[in-house]
Amino acid sequence: MSSKELLVVKLGGGEGLDMAAACNDLAGISVERPLLVVHGVSAAMNQLCAERGIEVQTLTSPSGHSSRYTPPEVRDVYVCAARHVNDSIVTALDLRGICARGFSREDVALYGDRKRAIRALVNGRVRVVRDDYSGTIRRVDLAALKEAIKNEHVPVLPPMAKSEDGLLNVDGDRAAAAAAGALGAGTLVILSNVRGLYRRFPDEDSFVNGVELSQIDDALDWAQGRMKRKVLAAQEALTQGVERVIVTNGRGRNAISQALAGEGTWFTK
Repeated sequence: MSSKELLVVKLGGGEGLDMAAACNDLAGISVERPLLVVHGVSAAMNQLCAERGIEVQTLTSPSGHSSRYTPPEVRDVYVCAARHVNDSIVTALDLRGICARGFSREDVALYGDRKRAIRALVNGRVRVVRDDYSGTIRRVDLAALKEAIKNEHVPVLPPMAKSEDGLLNVDGDRAAAAAAGALGAGTLVILSNVRGLYRRFPDEDSFVNGVELSQIDDALDWAQGRMKRKVLAAQEALTQGVERVIVTNGRGRNAISQALAGEGTWFTK
């Protein structure tokens, strides 16, 4: 089977995603083509932090990108949340007849580098944060993922990466882009909590059906909040050879199938 038939799906980690519906949809799609799933952990992480009395904090870069502040004690909670979500997705897929394999413990399939000095806006001033355990993805364990797919397993990846500093919090959308690019996937579907990209969110008349790679700078200007990272993920996937990236609303039934049929915003070369 050609690698271009491989479908990579990023399941959002925020509130509102109907995980049961997404897994039902994946079960139907898995009959037709190989799959790889990457998931987020934000809702589970927020819940676990609340249970442990840990304040949720974010870092905002001077350019406007925000990320979870992950000092060492929060990193440990993050790892617990990521493993819990990973296990629950693997179990849900197994119950639907999909032979899924989680990569959340010794077999984490992403490798990264810790951001040792992060410039962030704090009380209106730029500060350098040095105790954060978030990172960027350096490489993907291709051999392990290819072996799983060859054996007709569906790899399920959390947004974590190994590093010389231990496990790191990495962005799930960009993790999905890295996996899709490394494996030569034909399509990456990113489930969001909105319909896709808008020029003037939430004005429906400004919805963007398609973006070519040459228009990506415009798309980054239009994107707000977390959508900026999804656009960056689309750019990274396309430049690594993925043919299309679809950002779509993951809150409905058959959201993945509907995206493949034309819903959402399609990013292409």
